[in-house]
Amino acid sequence: MIKSVAIVTGASSGIGRATALRLARDFSALTLVARRSDRLEAVAEEVRIAGAEVRVVAADLSLSETAGAVVATTLEKFGRIDAVLNIAGAVPGIDLFALTEEQWAAGFELKLHGARRLALAAWPALRKSYGSLVFTSGTGAVIPTAATAAIGTINAAVEVLAKAFADQGIADGVQVNSVSPGLVMTDRRRGLISKWAQSMGIEFEEAEAELKARAGIARYGRPEEIADLFAFTVSPIARWMTGMVLRMDGGEVKAV
Repeated sequence: MIKSVAIVTGASSGIGRATALRLARDFSALTLVARRSDRLEAVAEEVRIAGAEVRVVAADLSLSETAGAVVATTLEKFGRIDAVLNIAGAVPGIDLFALTEEQWAAGFELKLHGARRLALAAWPALRKSYGSLVFTSGTGAVIPTAATAAIGTINAAVEVLAKAFADQGIADGVQVNSVSPGLVMTDRRRGLISKWAQSMGIEFEEAEAELKARAGIARYGRPEEIADLFAFTVSPIARWMTGMVLRMDGGEVKAV
């Protein structure tokens, strides 16, 4: 018997993968969503080994029809939805004056509108289960720079959207929060640091230290640490917490 079901987007790598593996300890079934089917299947096998049932959906959440399909296949397979964790949405860190119209649109379409559409599609099921909805933003929402213009703008919009859903969730019995990670050392982060190091003519370790110093942190975060925060956010002990932006960034955000 399926007792609890979570949908995790961006589940093929990084924080999304770590969160899927962490939630396999708390939920009896997961629907994993990402574009890369090969990576997604590998994560699904890890989740099965951890003891949870899995439905894999290899699809692009920037397409308007994907959200409804994800919800429909989850309900068909498992019969309920208890949590939706919107983690998909890597946004390019490109200088404000170099961003193209297409890059702006693509960033908003996946991270903001993809999450919005999935939240809307899953809302009736979440109302029925008194479930939890989580969005993912980032420190760029409150530390705006020219180099992270798209990241910051989209993350700020995600936080406002989450607050709006949380407001409706009070009446509907749906818990809604945002998780805001700082600099987390994922494979994607390593690739970005390596690319920047090459452009600056320095070693990877020097580039890594420089970016860490700029952020004012002692170390980079680990995907598993953010996964634990996601797991806490959708756990019974956090049930009265709603409308919050939960920052885990090693102290990067200094504002009160």
